[in-house]
Amino acid sequence: MNDSPGWTTPGSPSDGQGSGGTQPPARPAGGEKWSAEQPPPGQGPWSSPGTGAPDAPSTTPQQPAQGTGNPGGGWGSWGPPAAAKPGVIPLRPLGLGEILDGAVTTMRTHWRPVLSISLAVSLMVEIFSVLVQKYSADRLAIEPNAQPRMEDVLDTVGSSAALTIGALFIQLLGGVLVTAMLTMIFSRAVLGQNSTIAGAWRDARGQLLRLAGLTLLLGTGAAAVLTLMILPGILAHNFGLGFVGGFTALVLITWLWFKYSLASPALMLEKAKIFTALNRSAKLVKGSWWRIFGISLLTGLITGMVSVIIVYPLTLIGVALFGGGMDGLADGTAMDSWGALISAGIGSVIALTITMPMASGVTVLLYIDQRIRREALDLELARAAGLENYGTAAPPAAGGPVTGG
Repeated sequence: MNDSPGWTTPGSPSDGQGSGGTQPPARPAGGEKWSAEQPPPGQGPWSSPGTGAPDAPSTTPQQPAQGTGNPGGGWGSWGPPAAAKPGVIPLRPLGLGEILDGAVTTMRTHWRPVLSISLAVSLMVEIFSVLVQKYSADRLAIEPNAQPRMEDVLDTVGSSAALTIGALFIQLLGGVLVTAMLTMIFSRAVLGQNSTIAGAWRDARGQLLRLAGLTLLLGTGAAAVLTLMILPGILAHNFGLGFVGGFTALVLITWLWFKYSLASPALMLEKAKIFTALNRSAKLVKGSWWRIFGISLLTGLITGMVSVIIVYPLTLIGVALFGGGMDGLADGTAMDSWGALISAGIGSVIALTITMPMASGVTVLLYIDQRIRREALDLELARAAGLENYGTAAPPAAGGPVTGG
């Protein structure tokens, strides 16, 4: 048994086949198939971090209810047991609204650790970004009517490139840290368990290097695909060939990006290695690519709109007060002053503090949703949340009481 809040990988997880080549039994309360290698109660892969046993839920879990009418269902005039909801989501396959609501509910219910982590990382990233923008702009400034020497130009460009790479590195580290710690918080929120910053760090730190490696691998892979696809057009000095190659690369990168979009929660929650996590994501996404793409795209649009609503007004205020207003915009010096940069940076910090948990939460809940659909993870979640005999109730005997009919 693994001591993570997540989850060892069942045998043949996403293929719908149990061990020995036989078809696994049907889920008791629905039509989905699930793994035949589900562990017995109390020994499931969803165990609490550092303890090997689930924590007591912070709220009293809802027990499954029976007796709802379901005409035409396999339970006759009795409906299947209602899904329990010990935490932020019901333990059943999720709809779009439930995934978004689960992410927002976690941010609202567990706001102290969630917003503290995202705020701290946002501050770190934005402080470095503001410094890079300020000193890069100063170094690139050229006096009017001046003829810069080639050595000065190369030195300036090299210094600015180094600062930019440093800023990107800080952003990468910040993204890895937020993803790792928030994944642990969301995994506990599903069970109705509370989290602390120290607890999230303790649970996540063992996988941080692997998560950083996964992030670098995906980023460099995308860059390599783009380079290989547009290189023939560049070498041939053919704009049309380069455009077709770039468009093809964009399509291929998009397909691969969402195919492996669940690798991060798989790596963190299953304590998997990098390529194991990529393989898990590919299996979980198979057959659901368009659904995951659509939900992720909608989430990106929502978070993008939130960022625009927060960042743009503060940026315009900074330009008006410190950047010379319209004259500064016209001559390109509006964002050269400390006041304008800090005003825009404050907007970015607020926006990132809100949007990073939203994006991370949706990814984690999509991963959980896919495992519920393919591996009956809801049964393990129910056991970990302390719901006894969840999903094992038999239908009522013929001639029993009928309600809702």
